[in-house]
Amino acid sequence: MTNKQFRELALSFPNTEENSHFDRLAFKITKKRKFATLHEPSQTANMRLPIIEQSVFCDYGDAINPVSNKWGLQGWTTFDLKKLPKELILDALEIAYKDRMC
Repeated sequence: MTNKQFRELALSFPNTEENSHFDRLAFKITKKRKFATLHEPSQTANMRLPIIEQSVFCDYGDAINPVSNKWGLQGWTTFDLKKLPKELILDALEIAYKDRMC
């Protein structure tokens, strides 16, 4: 998956906006919190997943890992976009988006 494809998928959800967040692009639901970020140079995305779903996705292999700090304990998970199929990324984005709608 390319950065452009990820960006298009993230922005396809209703009421999603894109903002800069340090060295990343951040995707958030209007007036709510971020559900994903994209680091274009490394072609990686972080998504905020419920802890149970985070553990399921991390079983996929070395292309998906919890963020290596306290953010990872909150469900933030790194996805190596160039190693993963579009369908898997879309599943993760949908879960992250729906979780942040609450």
